[in-house]
Amino acid sequence: MNQGNLLATTRSLRLALGVALAGCAPPAENPPLAGAAIGGPFSLTDQHGRKVSDRDFAGRFRIVYFGYTYCPDVCPVDVQTLAAGLKRVEQRNPALGARIVPIFISVDPARDTPPVLKQFVSAFHPRMVGLTGTPAAIAKVQAAFAIFAKAQPPAADGGYIVDHSRQAYLFSPDGKPLALLPQDGTPDQVADEIVRWAR
Repeated sequence: MNQGNLLATTRSLRLALGVALAGCAPPAENPPLAGAAIGGPFSLTDQHGRKVSDRDFAGRFRIVYFGYTYCPDVCPVDVQTLAAGLKRVEQRNPALGARIVPIFISVDPARDTPPVLKQFVSAFHPRMVGLTGTPAAIAKVQAAFAIFAKAQPPAADGGYIVDHSRQAYLFSPDGKPLALLPQDGTPDQVADEIVRWAR
């Protein structure tokens, strides 16, 4: 076989192999929380004192984290990591970043009034939404999102801590759960997981 025929044959084999591999591409991976019974309708109050429902976030991806502003340790760290991860997404892909809303829902409505929430969420991300409500409304949302929370007995000074679940959820634009975000990881790990499932 002369050199010209050899090159032509090699090109043909490469083309055939490329077509074969393209035809064998694995199907898109399903999000890990696809089909899970997590989330649902809610009606709460935001950091500006406005009534907000789940319908206000329709058409946008949502990062949802439950915590409380008086938390002495994990909540501020978790929220900082999630906010920094979202900022990484905004830098990499501004169009996608703009379609994601970070939501902080209080598990301590007695102390987390709208003004308190406003000061807290504004320290982490300019678009972060803080939500609170009546104890009954918060309990209903916690149940819908599979969140455990229990206030401990007050200390001598009246202060108390709230034990609660720490998971951070990523939801689709139609309010379906997609994945858990690694809020105890790095901002880049959070960003990678968001980009992986927000599609």
